[in-house]
Amino acid sequence: MTADDRLIVALDVPNALAGLQLAETLGDAVSFYKIGLGMLTGGGLALANELKQEHGKRVFLDMKLFDIGATVEAAVRGLAQYDLDFLTVHGDPHVVRAAKEGAAGKPLKILAVTILTSLDRADLDASLIKPGDIRDIVLERAANALEAGADGLIASPQEAAMIRALPQAKGRLIVTPGVRPAGADLGDQKRIATPGAAIRDGADHIVVGRPIWKAADPKAAAQAILAELP
Repeated sequence: MTADDRLIVALDVPNALAGLQLAETLGDAVSFYKIGLGMLTGGGLALANELKQEHGKRVFLDMKLFDIGATVEAAVRGLAQYDLDFLTVHGDPHVVRAAKEGAAGKPLKILAVTILTSLDRADLDASLIKPGDIRDIVLERAANALEAGADGLIASPQEAAMIRALPQAKGRLIVTPGVRPAGADLGDQKRIATPGAAIRDGADHIVVGRPIWKAADPKAAAQAILAELP
């Protein structure tokens, strides 16, 4: 049986060894994993390569790259050699264009971050982001990133339906972190939805971390989330 790759499990654990142990625990229930910046110095790239090449898993490298165009292009060109599936960059058009240049000729999908799901309007004010409803800003950043060539977007599940309705979003991916099963601890997430709601609102993939890897039975937790998907 092929696992439903709409569920991406975030391996937000201390190091590659813990990540590999979790993947082995989840076994054939999960086929897609996210490796983030927090594990980069803990063997994250080695784990990404092992999951992809030796275990046949799909891998989403969540680096949220942001720099001048030449640096982003060079970084993405190097990362694209790992035969990964998704890579995140910030949704600024110059960053997206540079990332697409770096990924040219490779199957790596470039996903643009709109507004981090841990942020609310007060956080944007503190960062001197322009006034306005956070959903409107997400929508504007999403349209700009797609026009710059992004293969898809990272957005909160609360904005997935709006983004899916954009003309530019046709045929593009929407990946939603900030997904929590009903009754789960919210942690540092502020703009959330349940797994089923996120998919119904237009997400192609949901990203879930702590509700799975902190569970007493991670495999059963993953299977319960999959059972909720429409």
